[in-house]
Formats: sequence, C-alpha cells, structure tokens
Amino acid sequence: MAPGLRCLLPLACAAMMCIMGVRGTLELQTAAAMAAGLCKTRPTDVVFIVDSSRSVRPSEFEQVKVFLVKVIEGLDVGVDSTRVAVVNYASRVKNEISFKSHRSKAGLIKAVGKLEPLSTGTMTGLAIQFAMNVAFSETEGARVKSPAVGKVAVIVTDGRPQDNVRDVAARAREAGIEIFAIGVGRVDMNTLRLMASEPLEEHTDYVESYSLIEKLTQKFQEAFCVSDLCATGDHDCEHVCVSTPGSFKCACNDDYTLQEDGRSCSACSNAPTDVVFLIDGSKSVRPENFELVKKWINQIVDKLDVSENRAHVGLVQYSSTVRSEFPLGRYNNKKDVKDAVRKMIYMERGTMTGQALRYLQDSSFTPGQGARPGVAKVAIIFTDGRSQDYIGDAAKKAKEKGYKMYAIGVGSAVEDELKEIASEPVTDHYFYTADFKAMSQIAKKLQINVCEDDPCECDSLVKFRKKVEEALKALSKKYILRSTVCIVGSVGHMFLWKLNGTDGFANGGAPS
Repeated sequence: MAPGLRCLLPLACAAMMCIMGVRGTLELQTAAAMAAGLCKTRPTDVVFIVDSSRSVRPSEFEQVKVFLVKVIEGLDVGVDSTRVAVVNYASRVKNEISFKSHRSKAGLIKAVGKLEPLSTGTMTGLAIQFAMNVAFSETEGARVKSPAVGKVAVIVTDGRPQDNVRDVAARAREAGIEIFAIGVGRVDMNTLRLMASEPLEEHTDYVESYSLIEKLTQKFQEAFCVSDLCATGDHDCEHVCVSTPGSFKCACNDDYTLQEDGRSCSACSNAPTDVVFLIDGSKSVRPENFELVKKWINQIVDKLDVSENRAHVGLVQYSSTVRSEFPLGRYNNKKDVKDAVRKMIYMERGTMTGQALRYLQDSSFTPGQGARPGVAKVAIIFTDGRSQDYIGDAAKKAKEKGYKMYAIGVGSAVEDELKEIASEPVTDHYFYTADFKAMSQIAKKLQINVCEDDPCECDSLVKFRKKVEEALKALSKKYILRSTVCIVGSVGHMFLWKLNGTDGFANGGAPS
C-alpha cells in the first residue's frame, strides 16, 4: 500500500490482515527450513536481466551487484540444481554470464563482481528478447525444456523502457519463463505489471532506491527454496514419506496398500465389488419420498470407488413387477451412475420382495447383466413394507450362493421376515430399532469384529458401515426422516432396509 493511503473498508482490512498472517506463517516456515538446512533448490535456470542505463549511477549499480551476490549465496548452485546467468542491458544487450560460464557458486560471485554499467538508454524489451533467444538457449548452457526444470527471469530496472515490453514479455511467459519484475525509484509501475507473471502481487516488487534493494534478498532466496516437507515433518503419511520438489507423496511398508486418501495404509487391498441397489418402488413410498430415496442412493454412490477395476454399480426397481434400470458395468464413473439414478421413474403398485430377490440372483448377478466372475457381490435392498409374496426360498438360495445378508428394520417392520433374510449368526446380521435416534446403537453393534478369520473382510465391513452412517447423518441433519434404518456390511453381503411402517418416509416434500 502506498504511503499515506488508509484502508477505508474495515472488512477488507481484516481480510487483508488475515491473508498477510497466513503468508507470514508460510514465510516463517520457509525461513525455518532454510535455517535448518532443509531447503533444497528445485532444478532451475535463472537469468538476471539487469538495467545499467545512464539513470543508474555507478554506486547504485554496485548495490545491484551486492543484491545479486546475496541471492546467489542462498542458492544451491550446481549442474543438476540451479544454474545462473546474467544479462546486462541499456541501449544494447550484453551476455555477461552464461549458464555454461561458471558451475560453482564462487566462480559466479567473482564474475558478478566484475560487471560494469553500460550507461546508455533503456531497451528492456530488447533485453527480454535476447534472454529468450540467447541466454535461455541450450547453446549457452540452458537445459532442455522440461516440467522438472524451472525457467526464471528476474528483471531489475529503474526507468520507463524505450521499446515495447508487452508483447515480448507475453511471448516469454508463453514459452514457460516465469518473470519477476523489480522496480526502483521512478520506475513505471505499469511496465512492471506488463512484464511480470501471475499472480502479480508475488512477481512484482518496488523499492524507493537502490540502497533498499538488498531487502529483497530473502524473498528471492525463499522463492527458489523448496523445503523438504518429509524432513520438516509437515506431512501426515501413516508409513513412509517420499520427498518431491516442493511437495511429498506417501508410500506404505511392504505388504500394505495405500488407501484412497493417499495417506493411510491398510493390510488389505481394495478388492473389486459388484453392487446392486434393489429399490422398492411400491405406491406406499409416494413420489416425493421416492425422490429422497434416489438422493440417498447417490450419497452412497459418492462414497464408492466407482471405476472399471473397482466398484461396479447396478440398479433394479421393483413393486408388483421387477425392472432393471441399468446393469452392472454400464457406467464406470460416479457422475454417469448418479445421472442414471436421477432418471429412474417411480413404478408404484405392490411390494413383491420375494420376486425381486429371485430376479437379483437369476439376472442382476449374472455375466449377461455385467456381473464379474470371482468378484464379491453386494446387494442393497430398500423396502418400505411387508412383502406380498414368499421370501423364504429366495433368501435361502442367496445365502447358499455366498451372499451374506444383513437385515435391518425400523418401526413396524416384520422382525420374523428380517430374521429369515439375515445370514448366520442371525444376531450379527439382523438389527432392529423402533426409532431413527437409535441408529447410533446399531452402529456400535456393527463395530463388533465378526470376521476374525478374514481381517481384510472385517476391514471392508467397518469401512462400508462408516460410509452408510455418514450418508444417514447427512439426511438426519436436515430433519428429513422421522425414522429409518441403516444397512451395513462387508464385501459379498446383502443388505435389507426397512422403513417406518407402510407410510414409508416421514410426511413432507423432498428436500430442496
């Protein structure tokens, strides 16, 4: 902010102070890393473009040289790290130091000390063009253009250029050169903004005189400093932290797999799963609540790793008849699955749960409908009323095929039906509650280790329970339901949801 200006908007001032506080914290972290010797330089080719026109007095040019030396002292100079070149300009341009001239820090500093001002005009555009064509060329020791090697130009000037800088600076930026512009004294500030890279506030600097330019030394040392976040401990990797330039990535110990969050590790791999939603579309659900069911399905889909090699999702709706909305594997990303769910049209009529269970086995989980051989099967059955047909045989066959079935009921659910569907031991696969508030108690029960012989299956069970629990909490916070149920289980498990009696969801429209 220029001297004498005051902040007339208190909220804007507060926001600016907050931003400055965050930036200050980051600067302190970088400074700490530098002090601790944990600062590395990303491989970078740096060209200093120095104005030595007649407006720059000899003593001031000496101060520029001191600034260059101090910045260089803070760099990790080397063939495979930072390479430095210096271009001196006025009315003409002189290639003082090329990337191939000095590969040691001592040699660079000695060469900078020998620089002399040219003391003529100010052709800044010509200097930028020279830097692009000559200084940054492989002939002069620059490295081949690569995402792994930064290209940086630092321009120091104190006057208005006598040529055009807008177009040539734009071409330089398009060529991948990051431009910092430093203005001194009566420099034209608009010129600095035309030259500098975005964001401008990070790439433009102004000092009132050359005697103050040394204050910018730390900024440029930090600009080229890439702290080792693994060494400083600024990471949250569970097992192994692997340093990368300016960042890090996590890895796991042998026999462990990195999880979706990119941080935690598990002794179990994320096995592929075929998931089919079997949705009750009977007339007791009612249209407005059917829309809520679709929204809930998509909340579960959001938690799944839908992809070609992981989770495949299918959707079946039933009432007096059964209709496949889309088979397994038709959509291999969450967006397409969710779009298809939203397009599902409410069927109405009766509640033939037994017929739906038979369809699930005879059609949904067959190769013809996209089911993958040898892949675990999960069926999520959502119903709001007593089945109007016999479910015993269908439930028994599903268990014989290896589906573990979890039956959860709420309100006036028929507990004998739920127990008949549930896998053995029934006490571990059947849950009932009369009220939505009791869901937390069901969640606690589901944390019991019911898979002692298969730790990975247990791991999947707990993860799936958490995903479903999160979706239900999201609904309860909006006071949408008066009572409902949760389904949870592991890979290869079938789940049954039972709503609050024949009324289904609580009265009222679907959420906005």
